Formats: sequence, structure tokens, C-alpha cells
Amino acid sequence: MPPASSSRRADRSSRGAVGRRAAGPGAAPRRRLSVIGVLGEVLITAGIVVALFLGWYVWLGDMVASAEQQQAAVEVQQELQDRWERGDVDIERDADPGEPVIMPPPPEGEVFGAIIVPRFGAEWVRPIAAGVDRKTVLDSYTVGVGHYPDTQMPGEVGNFAVAAHRRTYGAAFGDIDQLRLGDKIYVETVDGWYEYSFRGLEYVWPTGVDVLAPVPSAPEVAPTDRILTMTSCNPRFSTAERIIAYAVFETWYPRAGGAPAEISELAEAAQ
Repeated sequence: MPPASSSRRADRSSRGAVGRRAAGPGAAPRRRLSVIGVLGEVLITAGIVVALFLGWYVWLGDMVASAEQQQAAVEVQQELQDRWERGDVDIERDADPGEPVIMPPPPEGEVFGAIIVPRFGAEWVRPIAAGVDRKTVLDSYTVGVGHYPDTQMPGEVGNFAVAAHRRTYGAAFGDIDQLRLGDKIYVETVDGWYEYSFRGLEYVWPTGVDVLAPVPSAPEVAPTDRILTMTSCNPRFSTAERIIAYAVFETWYPRAGGAPAEISELAEAAQ
């Protein structure tokens, strides 16, 4: 009988031979990647890249555009103040409010003022340009808010109607649904600040253009009030319908008397 150590060596040798035979020509071949498998991995990778790009486009892109529009608005405010101080415009330099001064409609695409909504942020302000052309106004990184042609000017009897995106290109009206009853909305021009008070929201189909009438949704009625109408798309990431915010004129503040108390710090910072 062979020694126990010899027997263990024989067993190990036998197991090694079995292992070697299992890995030999008779063993199952390694699974190869198919064309479909490779294509699937490529598509998954491409999907991740596209998702990252869309995330940048919507989120980071909005942040960049919003910051640029904010800075542009501050520059607009500075220019309005400078024009008034130089006397470049024919306006009354009186601090008594009286009837609001109504500026003539500016040419298409021209920036003529700024809109200030404290509910959107303590320093929130955006430029307003004439017209609602997407390329030059609504999609612009230096504008973002457009005044509908053929609607009234700030402080005028009738309907001063403006539009802005709710998502992408700075999303100037991204928080329009957060407005609350009584919130103040200010429109600044070279003449001063026009104060409106928020009254309510309405949702309409894209064809509901009657909201732009001098009396919103009642085009056959003669206007007696001064109204501000803000429009944007609804819901977010969709153009299925429109969200409409209505505000009514309260008073105005001639530039000679300074800005309203609620936004006085913002106005001073822009000077």
C-alpha cells in the first residue's frame, strides 16, 4: 500500500488532469458579442448622452440665459435713468403722480422698459421689448419678455399684454403660476414705474387670443380699466394651452419722485 502522501499527490494530479480536459477542445466556447448586443450598448450610451445634453439645455441653459437677461435688465434700468437725467425725452419732471404718462409705441424689437415682479425674487427684473418675435425677443438672452403689438402701453386704458417663456431661454415667466392675489407687478419706463396688482389666473387654448383684447375675453366691450396681461405656455414643457395672469393698474410713480418703496433698493442698485 503506497504512503498516504503519494495517494494525495495522485488525487491532485488526477483532478488537475480533469480540469485541463474540461478546458480543452471539448469545452463550450466563450459567448461572443453579437451585432445586436453591440448596437444595444451603443444606443444606451447615446441615450445617456442625449439625456445629459437635455438636462444641460433645460436646466443649465435656463440658468445662463436667466442671468444674462437679469444683467441686461439692470443695464436697461440704468439707461432709462440716464435718459431721464439728460432730458433726452419730452416728459414732465414732476413728482406728483396725476394721470399716468403714456409713451408712444416703440418700433418692433426695441427695448423700452423693464418688468419687476417681487414674487419671482427680490432682485427679479427683465427687459421688455416691442413685439413677440421668438428669435429677437422671446428667445433672446438679452430680452425674454415681449409686448404684444396692437395692445396698449403701460398705464394706458385697455390691456397692456406681454409674453415670455415658462421653460427654456431663461424662462422669464417660469413662476407665473406662483403669483398670489394682491402681488405687485411693476413696469418701468423712462417716465417712471407703473404699479399693477395681481387679480387671478386663467387657462385658455392657444386659439384664445381674445385675452389680448382691450377688455380681455370681451373684444366687443369698450375698456374703462387699465389692465396688465401676462401670458405663457402651460403646462411646463408643453404648448398645449396658455396660462394667463391678470393684474389691474393701481397707480404710477413718476421718476422725479423715485421708485415705489417695495422696489426702491432694486432701483437704487441699478443707478
